[in-house]
Amino acid sequence: MNNFQKIAKFENNNEEPFSHAAVYSMQTLSSGVDRIVAGAPNGEYRTFSDLTFALTAPYFLLYVLHTPRGEGDPGRYQSPALSEVEVLEFLKEFSDFLGGDARFDIWSHSPNSGGTVVWERHNLIYAYGPLNEYEQILINLGYDKGKADSNFPHCHYYRDEFDEVAKNLLNYMEWSKAPLQPEDAQ
Repeated sequence: MNNFQKIAKFENNNEEPFSHAAVYSMQTLSSGVDRIVAGAPNGEYRTFSDLTFALTAPYFLLYVLHTPRGEGDPGRYQSPALSEVEVLEFLKEFSDFLGGDARFDIWSHSPNSGGTVVWERHNLIYAYGPLNEYEQILINLGYDKGKADSNFPHCHYYRDEFDEVAKNLLNYMEWSKAPLQPEDAQ
């Protein structure tokens, strides 16, 4: 279990570390695209990995560094093609950082399946692609229908103890770097 949270909720003028409940909902965007929105309770990577592995390999990770703290330049860092084992090793290696620091978003994409899973800075997960399969995975993980969101007064945590880990992540593999997109801005 991750000992850190990415965000804190403001309650009675106090910061209270916040963790989403194991809930999910279906959502239709104004563009007509359907997706699942789920919380990542306690910043655990398992929801992200299980939804990713509903898709077929190879997988591409996109590490969107929007708030660097000296580990590298802001940008979109794309991995080479990865197997399920390689993705799982990466997630395990960096699990505390991925679940407990808000300086980035991370995406997984399967070109063969056409699906994408996004784990973003508020410990929310957006899943595009085989929604029925995603829903069954969430149910198997103990999720219930409900609304996970971050529409409340909150702040993000960018933790000193993860600065070196963030550098190690950028050196973990050969990433291809591209500029941030407007939607990546905080």
